[in-house]
Parts: sequence; structure tokens; C-alpha cells
Amino acid sequence: MNHLKEYCETLPPRVKQIGHFVAEPDEIYLRAGKLKMIFRDGALRYISVGSNEIIRMIYAAVRAKGWITVKPVFSGEEYDLKPDSFHINYTCHYLTDEIDFTARFELSGNQDNSLVLSMEGIANKSFLKNRIGFCILHPIENCAGRDCIIKHTDGSSEKLPFPEEISPHQVFRDIKSMIWQTGKTQCRIDFEGEIFETEDQRNWTDASFKTYSTPLSIPYPVLLEKGTRIYQRVQFKAEGSFRTKVSRTDKTVVRLFPDKFFRIPSVGICQSDTSAPLGKNEIKTLKKLRFDHYRVDLHLFMINWQKKADRAYKESVDLGYPIEFALFIDDNAREQIINFMQWCSGKKPSVSNILLLHKSLPSTPDNIAREVIPLLREIYADIRIATGTNANFVHLNRNMPAETGNDSICYSIQPQEHATDDLTLIENLEGQKYSVKTVRNFSVKKSIIVSPVTLKRRFNANNTFIELPWSGPDIPPQFDSRQMSLFGACWTAGSFKYLFEAGADSVTFHYTTGERGIIQGESDSQWPSHFPVVKGMIFPVYYVFRYLLDNKSFGLIKSTSSKPLIVDGLSLTDGKEIRMILVNFTGDSQSVKLDGCSGSLKIRSLSTDSFAEAASNYRWTGMKGERTIRSDETFNLEPYSINFVNGIIKH
Repeated sequence: MNHLKEYCETLPPRVKQIGHFVAEPDEIYLRAGKLKMIFRDGALRYISVGSNEIIRMIYAAVRAKGWITVKPVFSGEEYDLKPDSFHINYTCHYLTDEIDFTARFELSGNQDNSLVLSMEGIANKSFLKNRIGFCILHPIENCAGRDCIIKHTDGSSEKLPFPEEISPHQVFRDIKSMIWQTGKTQCRIDFEGEIFETEDQRNWTDASFKTYSTPLSIPYPVLLEKGTRIYQRVQFKAEGSFRTKVSRTDKTVVRLFPDKFFRIPSVGICQSDTSAPLGKNEIKTLKKLRFDHYRVDLHLFMINWQKKADRAYKESVDLGYPIEFALFIDDNAREQIINFMQWCSGKKPSVSNILLLHKSLPSTPDNIAREVIPLLREIYADIRIATGTNANFVHLNRNMPAETGNDSICYSIQPQEHATDDLTLIENLEGQKYSVKTVRNFSVKKSIIVSPVTLKRRFNANNTFIELPWSGPDIPPQFDSRQMSLFGACWTAGSFKYLFEAGADSVTFHYTTGERGIIQGESDSQWPSHFPVVKGMIFPVYYVFRYLLDNKSFGLIKSTSSKPLIVDGLSLTDGKEIRMILVNFTGDSQSVKLDGCSGSLKIRSLSTDSFAEAASNYRWTGMKGERTIRSDETFNLEPYSINFVNGIIKH
């Protein structure tokens, strides 16, 4: 134990906080007349008038076949920055085994509240591409439900709304220009060099609409011949009133709403993807968490699936968790389900949910569900049986189940379909709530099962709908070093908040052990340079689950943050006491004020300072560093910290 703590103490602060050694890109704050924004990693982000966010981001993307996003190498940066304008030039080289593309970018911000972005690129060799060009992200909160005037390439125009519910297909098509209103500010974008269209990125739980090129109606991938040049130009202009309320404080206010009460859903965890069964120490550590279920994936179309089922059954008994079976079938579903029922008759496992999924189709076929659900009801009359998708919400939204005898609808969530940076992951937390609300509006009487929620996507749903074994020498693409970090715990707490407040009935998070787990378990990392952990380590996310599950007799109340991309929280109450998880998503200390508590507050923090102790001892409580403050005080949250707050609710 002491050896483990010593190792954890040697980890650099950035590894504890973010999980990796690579520094985040620098931010440059820019102005273009009344517009303000941030330049970060080649993108303009949070383009705003006062506190009114107009555009979330403008950036360029190169997407290879299979929709793999190619990361560029930047060079030749030139900056001319003034108090109310700017001009930035840089070159990006997009290089993989298949792609070789170079582009020169010019970004201008002008005193008349306009932006002009241009890209001139060349293919250095012939390659297949799905997309190359600018993308514009529109924030949901300031756009959903608002009308937009779309001018088409033939000169015609039409007025269409940004949808409030998640649109399964493209929102706007054949765009030459678009005009919309946010507050009292009119916004216009004109495009050159390509035809653009808009999709609803909430299908992948991104909290934005995206306007992009090339239209999906044009076949892809497309062969780009060596020497082919690509030119695009995007011009944005804001006009009208620029008077908006501007926050004059750096303080974040977290407000509680005791009258908006929600039931805490069932909370589960996935069986580890490691080949070894859980050991005694792993069982002992995990049993301290009272999960409601244990997700086990069974590929019933495979030979010897019973071997994995037998292991899962033993582990579920040792842990005391009922099983959530994710049953993967093919067109021989009837025979496969009968075999599964025979196995269940022998073992008699405790079961919470059954997810019925197809191995090679985006959503459970209705005809198969109608055939096999009555069979499952013969032995599990009262168990929730779900149909839906093992992939992203989009695959459910485009293939919503009919009435098949199912009583639940299921889908999974991961935040990195389009981008992988920390800011995007934080932004996309809010996107999770829209998926739950869309399913609820589609089917009021069905329960909603979100399973699983993972930090990184488990497979590329453009190619497959099941996770296949990884055999390459490099770290598997499903692994993300932020899983073991304070940031990973902060992100998970944010996911709790948005899914729980939206009304999900059952949510399954992460895995038990390993690089996708909540503890490392009894084996060292195979990729220590990418995932710097050793056996026995407890990840910070473990304590987020412990706090939540220790207080699951409480109910959930709505809370809001004045700066949710900086500080956010989840609030539980029994009508008198309040239990909160407050997280700081940033690398800076943040000032916070709670609105809705009375008396004094006790705060225990999991931060860089306490990381080593918590990572080496699952009995860590944070008592040693506990603070007591008055509920009307402003207090500080350490960088990337998870803060457990106990107090009294104000009535």
C-alpha cells in the first residue's frame, strides 16, 4: 500500500488532473468589433456578444473513410492582434498512412462585427476522403426552436426552424447562406467553394447543430487525386443590437430548485473486458459500491458464449449485483434465445434488465423482437426487456422500435464521435439530456435505459455494431487516459447530472477494472507511457460512484450553474439535508456561491493534493481536509477537483 501511494505521489499534477503528459493548447482571446471569442488549436470558439453565445465553434476538419478525424500538425503561425480586430495565418498538415493533405488558413476578425475564414489546400497524394472543409457549430440553447432563413444555390430561399427535438436527419440542405436571430442580434453566414448542409449533432450527444460540407447526399468516400486543390471561404456577420447583460464577476453561482424533484435511476457498471475473472481484492473493493446491476455482454451467435456467462454469473453472486444481460443475436435469434433460457434455467441468475440487440444491424429488428420477447417472458415475466441500439443515439433515432412487447428502449453514449479535446467533452455533457427527452417524447410509457456510458467510443459504429477484440500492438482505441484522472471523475459526475435530471430510468457507466474501469485491479497497465497506472490503483471516479450510491435513498433535485462549462454539480436531498457533488472542470481555482442552502456546509475535496492517498486506499474519506463554511460564503474549488458537499437545504 505504501509503495502504491509513493508511486501516485510521483505522478505529475497534470497526469493526476487530465491523465496524460501532453499540454493543452494555449488560448488567445480575440475581438472583432463587438464580437468576442477564443482562438484555440486552430478553431474560433465561443463567439459571443456579451454573455450571448452566437456560435460555439468554427473549425476545419479532414475526415477519412470510416469517418476517422485526422489531427493536423500546425506550422507557420502568424498573428496580427488588435483590440477590436485580428488577422491569423497558419498551415495544417494532415498526415496518416492514407491521408496527405496540406492547407493554408487565413482568419480575419473585423471592426464591423464580421469574420472571414478561408482555406486553400492541396492533396499531396491521391487518397479517399469523406469530408474536408469548415464546420460551424451552433449552440443548442440559443438556436433550438428559432427560425433560420436558408438561401439555396439556385437563388431560392425558405424559412425553417432549428428543431427543438433531435432531428434524425439533416435539418437544412443545399445552403448558400443562412440568416437567424439570437436575442436582438441578427447573424448571417455566407459560404463559397462548396455546398453546405446542417445536421443535429445531438444525435451523437454533442450539444450543437453543425453546418458542414460536403452534403451526405453525394456518395462518399471520394477519391481525391494528387494535386487537387480545395478552396473554401466562410463569412460571418452580426448586426443589430449588441446590448446584452455581461457578468461582472468571476464567481460561479450554483442554484438549487427543491421543487423540481427527480427519482435517482438504477445505476450499474459493466463487466471488465479483461480476460481474467475478478480476484478477491477486486471483489472486496467493488462490493463497497452498491451498484444496482452488472452489465454483461453475451454474443449468443458465438460458440462457447456460456463460458463468459458462467464467469459473469459467479462474479455477480460474489459482488451481490443482479445482471443486466446485453444479448446479441443474429437472424437465428429464436434458437439463440432458447439456448440462453436453458442456461438461465440451470444457473437461475438474478436479472435486472435484458437488452435485446442485433450483432450487425443498427437497431433491434421489430420482427425478431416480436418473436423472441414472448419466449423470454416465460422465465422473466417481470424483468425489463429493452430493444434499441448498442451504438450511438443516432442509430436509435433513425430506427425507433415499434410496439413489440418490449417495455424499455436502450442506447449508449460516448462523447467523442467528432472531437476528443477536454472542452468538447465538457460541452457535450448537456447534449446527453436531449437524447433522453427525445425518447421520452417518442414513447411516454417505455422506460429509458442508457447502457453503457463510456468516456471513449467502444467501436466505430460506421463499421460495426459490436465491439471486436483488439489485437494491435498499440494501446486500443477504446482506452482514454483521462479515465484514471480527476477530469474523468468530473466528466462522469456531469453525466450523472444531465441523464438523471432528464429522467433516464437506468444508466450503466464504465467498467469494473482495467483501463476503462473505476479501479485498475490486480494487473499493471500494459501501456504505462499512455496510461500511467499500476495495479491496485483506485481511480477518482470510484469515489464519485461511492458518494452517489451511499446516498441513493435521497432524491435528486434540479440545480443550475451560471457557468456550466467551468463548474457544475449534482444535488441530492431527503427534504432536509443536501448532498452535492460539485466539480471544477478547469485547471484554475474557481470561486463558487451556493444559492439554496442554509446553515453551514461541510466540504471534502478530491484534488491533486489528495489524489495519492485516495488512489492507494479505497477507504479514503477526505475527512482530513474537510472544510466547514457558512452557506452564504463564497468558497474556492481547486483545479479539476471533485467536491462532496453536505449541508441543509433552504425552504
